[in-house]
Amino acid sequence: MRMRSLLFVPGDRPDQMLKACTAGADALILDLEDAVAPAHKARARSDVASFLRGEARPAAVFVRINPLIGPLADRDLAATAVAAPDGFVLPKAEGAASILDLLRRLDALQVPPPPILPIATETPLSIFKLGEYAAFADRLCGLTWGAEDLPAAIGATQARLSDGSFTSPYEIARALALFAAAAAAVPAIETVYPAFRDQDGLTKFAARAARDGFTGMLAIHPIQVPIINAAFTPTAEAVARAQRIVEAFAKDPERGVIDLDGAMLDAPHLKQALRLLKRAEAG
Repeated sequence: MRMRSLLFVPGDRPDQMLKACTAGADALILDLEDAVAPAHKARARSDVASFLRGEARPAAVFVRINPLIGPLADRDLAATAVAAPDGFVLPKAEGAASILDLLRRLDALQVPPPPILPIATETPLSIFKLGEYAAFADRLCGLTWGAEDLPAAIGATQARLSDGSFTSPYEIARALALFAAAAAAVPAIETVYPAFRDQDGLTKFAARAARDGFTGMLAIHPIQVPIINAAFTPTAEAVARAQRIVEAFAKDPERGVIDLDGAMLDAPHLKQALRLLKRAEAG
């Protein structure tokens, strides 16, 4: 499953679901949580289930359910799991206990559990549970993080600076989520960039995410999708260089270090090149 861009769509807006199909996102996230007012939750479940049962899907379609604490999550699952979404986005995830809890609920519904995408940093406790996801790597399709709920939970006034970068506590959460995804060998998905009309800011934000090791990003508006896709698609130049690195090592497999264009390259460079080529092939 290719996941450069994952576009949120309110679960009570069928018109926006249809428009999102043409945005070019690799995945849609039909949101039953924050994007839907409490009075509209029941209607949203029906709308999401109808969409999932509709025409052939233009991309992978995930459903973000409500947090497992409280009655809403069970209602979300009962309404949508039988319609076979491509995955569930799990908010307020807190490590192994949350994954096991969601799997138990799906088993009770007697439906095959689809892959899970945890939002893994939305509570203070969740930060200390990030290392637990590696044990459930076969159940995950990735790992993402959020910088919106956590500040509210700890009483911070903001998580971002005026240039869109994060304050120190949330840089830590971001880094830990990135490492947790790598430890589980699943895609690391960057969080949203809320200023959706700021295309220059988004371009820099997405480029930084790709540089740091994220392989995709959440989007909140269709106009963000082309920029995000471009940021997480290896360029022709990068693919060509990676291919040259692989070929150089293949010519002399007994050597641990090679000289290419005046630079000394060793095993980590080969690993990076192979990973980039794999991403390019997926596209």
